[in-house]
Amino acid sequence: MDLLKLVNRQDYIGYKKNGKKIVMLTAYDAAFAGIMEKSGTIDVILVGDSLGMVVQGHDSTRQVKLEQMVYHTEMVARAAGAIPIIGDMPFHSFDTPEKALENATKLMDAGASGVKIEGNKAGVVKKITGAGIPLMGHLGLLPQTARQFKVQAKDQTGADQLIRDAVELQESGAIAVVLECVPRSLARTVSQELDIPTIGIGAGPDCDGQVLVLHDMLGLSTGHLPKFVKRYSRLHEIISEALEEYAGEVREGSFPSDSHSYH
Repeated sequence: MDLLKLVNRQDYIGYKKNGKKIVMLTAYDAAFAGIMEKSGTIDVILVGDSLGMVVQGHDSTRQVKLEQMVYHTEMVARAAGAIPIIGDMPFHSFDTPEKALENATKLMDAGASGVKIEGNKAGVVKKITGAGIPLMGHLGLLPQTARQFKVQAKDQTGADQLIRDAVELQESGAIAVVLECVPRSLARTVSQELDIPTIGIGAGPDCDGQVLVLHDMLGLSTGHLPKFVKRYSRLHEIISEALEEYAGEVREGSFPSDSHSYH
């Protein structure tokens, strides 16, 4: 498979012009990053601050610290091979342009190929991209600051503002924009308006790429999932069955067998 080599802004713009869809997926450790590298199917890995919920067990992403993002980025980078890595800038890590650049540099030193911020912060974007660091925007539902997890920009005022924000992110130097939980028609309009690609998560099929949280799409997550999530496997059930089989064999004495023992 001809994977994308998405390293700089022109790469992203070029692949959009060629009509190639960007396949993006989160990863938080070397084990899953290694699987992605060997599969040869994933174009970009996002080390998302979603790890706060699916790895750390918090009820939001706001508890994630920069040091933890650096730690997980390092793990992913050890196994990702040539797959570009985008490191999420966690809550309050980009409050000022100067602080944002300092923290983005730490993620780059940890192995990221670029960073992502939530919201339209033109000063932050210009500061980071001006230093040569690729930056991805994120509009629509912003998990770090959202009061309610629901579809965004459904009215004309909200839609117009989102379009303006997307254009300003592009003009400030962003390489791409993630659109989360926005109406399909709006995502289509934004995608047509921009030269840089849009990457959707709950934004319909008309975006220039898609991203999902790894634990959600593999069926590792339990409980309620958003409408936009498609489970491509049910690993929670598979793992539960394996645990039950292992526990049963240990308790009945059939594991370890002679074939699993040294002589």
